[in-house]
Amino acid sequence: MNPHNRALLDAAAFGDVDAVRAALAAGAETEARDPHQRTPLLLAALHDHVAAAEALVAAGADPDAQDDRDDSPWLVTGVTGSVAMMRALLPAHPDLKVTNRFGGISLIPAAERGHVDYVRVLLRETDIDVDHVNRLGWTALLEAVILGDGGRAHQEIVELLITAGATPNLPDGDGSTALEHAERRGFQDIAGLLRAVR
Repeated sequence: MNPHNRALLDAAAFGDVDAVRAALAAGAETEARDPHQRTPLLLAALHDHVAAAEALVAAGADPDAQDDRDDSPWLVTGVTGSVAMMRALLPAHPDLKVTNRFGGISLIPAAERGHVDYVRVLLRETDIDVDHVNRLGWTALLEAVILGDGGRAHQEIVELLITAGATPNLPDGDGSTALEHAERRGFQDIAGLLRAVR
């Protein structure tokens, strides 16, 4: 591997902004890849090194470059829930329709993991598809109920999704709606929210 590329990948992974800039100035490629096909920007996003990501975005790094697991810098923000990283990547105009290995967009893992602030900002500042269905047959709303814990964070996410126009009665691949899942799991507060918009 080109030593400048190696230096850039290492600097991004450790969040060393000065080393990122130095490697770029020495001729490192913004889309250099490690053995798992991760780019410097993806490594920065995985470790939430926002300043390093900003430097890479300024140099033209691709927020949609996917690795051997179909993760991309943009998709990873939905997993980590980092609002700061999301905002660092937005100037690079990420493709909101790029999907992960489960066929999901960034909103879906964020909803599942209870990243309330991320979901709120994503819905407010982008036009992401609130009803996108992944390969499991789940939307963000379904995933928040099926894989969530029914607690306050997931209740807030259900409210945010409904307010953003999520279709509450869109069923999963087996024909069950979010309300049916909520009732089955004993999530009364979420069930109440879903009944109110039927």
